Amino acid sequence: MITFVDNGSPSVIGSFEDREILYAFHDIDGTHSLIRDWPPVMSIVLHYVSENGVPDGYDGDAQVARLVSLAGTEPLPETDSFCIESAGLSALTQMEWAIRRAIDAGHVSVPCDKAENRRKIEMIRKGEEIFDTPDSEELTAFLTVHTPRLFKFYEKVLNGFCRDKNLELAKTDPDRFIVSGSKEFLALLHERGVKNYFVTGAVVEKGMGMHEEVETLGFEIGSGKIVEDLIGSTWTDKIPKDQIMEKLLKTLGADGKNVLVIGDGRSEISAGVKMGALCVSRLEKTDTYRRNLHKNLGSHIVVESYLEEDFLSLIH
Repeated sequence: MITFVDNGSPSVIGSFEDREILYAFHDIDGTHSLIRDWPPVMSIVLHYVSENGVPDGYDGDAQVARLVSLAGTEPLPETDSFCIESAGLSALTQMEWAIRRAIDAGHVSVPCDKAENRRKIEMIRKGEEIFDTPDSEELTAFLTVHTPRLFKFYEKVLNGFCRDKNLELAKTDPDRFIVSGSKEFLALLHERGVKNYFVTGAVVEKGMGMHEEVETLGFEIGSGKIVEDLIGSTWTDKIPKDQIMEKLLKTLGADGKNVLVIGDGRSEISAGVKMGALCVSRLEKTDTYRRNLHKNLGSHIVVESYLEEDFLSLIH
């Protein structure tokens, strides 16, 4: 068992009572792994769809190559900011946002309530993924077809832009793609009896994708290993991270106060706060926007490197 104590360290951005931690729920991208430089890819894909819709051949090889060449080359204010705000949401929700934007802009023609569609665009921007009112049958069918199709298109662009290249480099130099102190921190938790779980909005298939990346970085997955399990999404089912975490909490029969949540996205931090967990935001020191966002969400601790003395001083 491990205990976190609020000693007034500069790392503390939200006061908390002493916490005995039995379980830790970790985000992966940006929290432990640096293999996927996903924001510029997500931004160009969502920009492309919101400005053009989904015409015939929108996800063909020629478009994949074109967006690989364009990713990160110029500012895209709307989708750049959306990527920051939506970090941690299901990828299917992010794709849905772009399609709804295209409908709102008149680039996609689907019978629907335009005002309701616009409301859901704003709801997604605020971090919501499940809605209280249904869409028209036509829009529901359209999203059912195109959100997973667009998700696969995004993954192809991501692979071409950075993922495949970085994965190969990580096979010989994994430390280059690991957040500073990540291995040591996970090992410390494991040695002190804390069970670590990786939770992601990406698709999880054994030996592929995120699963392959995590193991390439040296994080063993399995009962009794440094990471007990890797839990994520599917190509077709929108599974919000808060639902994944709540289900895991229930399966473990755990109390939220004994859970540590670590991440760089609003969804896992919001979910952690909701379940009463101790929340750690892993963010760059220069990222003042997200640091303020996470503080307002109710996160307790912010850290850039898990080796920072201010952070380690909280652990007993």
